[in-house]
Amino acid sequence: MQRWRSHYRRFMKSRQLMLLFLLPLAYILIFQYYPMYGAQIAFKNFIPVKGIAGSEWVGLKHVLRFFGSYDFWKVLKNTIGLAVYQLVVGFPVPIILALALNYVRHAKFKKTVQLVTYAPHFISTVVMVGMLLQFLDPRTGLINHFVKFLGYEPIHFMARPELFQTIYVFSDIWQNAGWGCIIYLAALAGVSPTLHEAAVVDGANKWHRIWHIDLPSIMPVMTILLILSMGNLMQTGFEKVYLMQNPVNVLASEVIDTYVYKIGLISDGLNFSYAAAIGLFKSVINMILLIAVNQLARVVGKESLW
Repeated sequence: MQRWRSHYRRFMKSRQLMLLFLLPLAYILIFQYYPMYGAQIAFKNFIPVKGIAGSEWVGLKHVLRFFGSYDFWKVLKNTIGLAVYQLVVGFPVPIILALALNYVRHAKFKKTVQLVTYAPHFISTVVMVGMLLQFLDPRTGLINHFVKFLGYEPIHFMARPELFQTIYVFSDIWQNAGWGCIIYLAALAGVSPTLHEAAVVDGANKWHRIWHIDLPSIMPVMTILLILSMGNLMQTGFEKVYLMQNPVNVLASEVIDTYVYKIGLISDGLNFSYAAAIGLFKSVINMILLIAVNQLARVVGKESLW
């Protein structure tokens, strides 16, 4: 009884913070954990009229069906290829941008660059893809006008499957690099100026200061963000891929997210269980990558999520 009174007094002392904490907790429980109950349809022959509880268990039937399907290797290769390409090319860009802005001393120029690089983040995916299609249009697009000016034939970018991943990744960098560098700029702001002053006295140039002071200072932040990125590696995103997809480039643009949508909601069978099994497979891969990279980071760099 005494223990419960102690907990109650402690709760009352910080009740404002506890009430504030209840909002995000409720959001996570309702929208993140409660939907996990429905993931069991991946192991059932789900029939809507019978509900989740009344549907028949079929075990790993749908997962094995996906492994044996004609589209498995194509979809998996496209998903992994796009995700790795985006990680390798896109992850360093915000770091490089933040390091460059950190050494800009002209305040107006620095603010202008920040505004120009941040602004695309606030453009919706639908609008951004619309702009992208207009820029790359083979007849009226700005890019093809420049190509024709150089004396070459117009290029139908969206009809060339081999260009899909490059267009996707670099347009994503254009949209999100400026926003992503905010975290690194905040980390760089915490670096003690005395370290740079001592390095300058010792004759270090900017490259030496970046390599020996700035990068080690932001390494913990880089490690945490890399772990989080690996945990979402297979999460290429549905909206942008689907909007950029067309019958010509579908061989290179069909990823797990778009495949699940077509199988679950567009196909004649409306096979919810099969689509759920594919989505669950992707989530399991993400979880394995997250745990593995987190363990590796803890062993190598002593920085990890847990």
